[in-house]
Amino acid sequence: MTPPDVIRCAYAELVVTDLEASRWFYTELLGLVVTAEDEDALYLRAFEEYLHHSLVLRKGSTPALARLAYRVRSPEEVDRAEAYYRGLGVRVERVPAGTTRGIGEAVRIEDPLGFPVEFFYDATHVERFTQRYDLHGAGAISRLDHFNVVVPDVPAAQHYYEGLGFKVSEDIEDTDGTVYAAWMYRKSTVHDIALTGGDGPRLHHIAFATHERSQILHLCDHLGAVRRSDQIERGPGRHGVSNAFYLYLRDPDGHRIEIYTHDYYTGDPDNPTITWDVHDNQRRDWWGNPVVPSWYAEASPVLTLDGEVRDVRERTEARESDVTIGADGFSYTRTDEGERGFKVGHQV
Repeated sequence: MTPPDVIRCAYAELVVTDLEASRWFYTELLGLVVTAEDEDALYLRAFEEYLHHSLVLRKGSTPALARLAYRVRSPEEVDRAEAYYRGLGVRVERVPAGTTRGIGEAVRIEDPLGFPVEFFYDATHVERFTQRYDLHGAGAISRLDHFNVVVPDVPAAQHYYEGLGFKVSEDIEDTDGTVYAAWMYRKSTVHDIALTGGDGPRLHHIAFATHERSQILHLCDHLGAVRRSDQIERGPGRHGVSNAFYLYLRDPDGHRIEIYTHDYYTGDPDNPTITWDVHDNQRRDWWGNPVVPSWYAEASPVLTLDGEVRDVRERTEARESDVTIGADGFSYTRTDEGERGFKVGHQV
């Protein structure tokens, strides 16, 4: 079976319980643009995006992930996606254009990992605000960057995504060969999807990119000014994995949103994979800062295509949160004293 040719992560749909509270968070704070809205949903995009939306917020009773969506290279690849997933034996639905506002004909599946996923090509084009500096705030967000999901078996999830043509940019392992997380890409950045080991399927976060660190720092100042800094969960800081400058926020329903900048190019065919030692605390924060417990423990539930909350399967292998990094969380451990806790390999 030939998999569909995926270009990139394209949009996510989140269920929120209070649409007005979510509107404030995503438009007044983050500055996303409202493309369309109705009584039950907001369709949002960032300043550089010209497709109809990169985030849908839909009102519902239980906060959850309703759908992740990938754009494929042509309308024919939508047909290929349908054939591929019917061959895998998972649940497949062909949905007509307009089922999601602004999106053309699409294929929706429940993937082998338990996530609701859509593949599409056609979408309504809207104004790109790249040079509308009169509308940009100091914290302007440019585009959707990636999804991060929680799965109990990272190697199995990695194998599935490799079957879709994704490559691994970085991962985290120990000397026993346990894989704790993997970052995988189709576009020429560090990742379109990250696979985090834990009880799943659950959504860990979705991430939007800015161009500059100062824009992330402005968001922190903005939250402080309106006395909502308690919505900052972690950061600002710099990741070891991906090298990106980051900030993690929790929206009014607890969905985790990362604001992200300064990763690197991965587009060459021999782009090497970087493997981090799970005992090196720089993997999560380059400055060695500890990770708050909620970042490991909490994530959004996932819906089936019928809108029911999916059961979660426990991870049986070791978790990153089980690895102790010093009494205060700031110290470093390495396999050999003085040796950096990662190695560089090559894509096969």
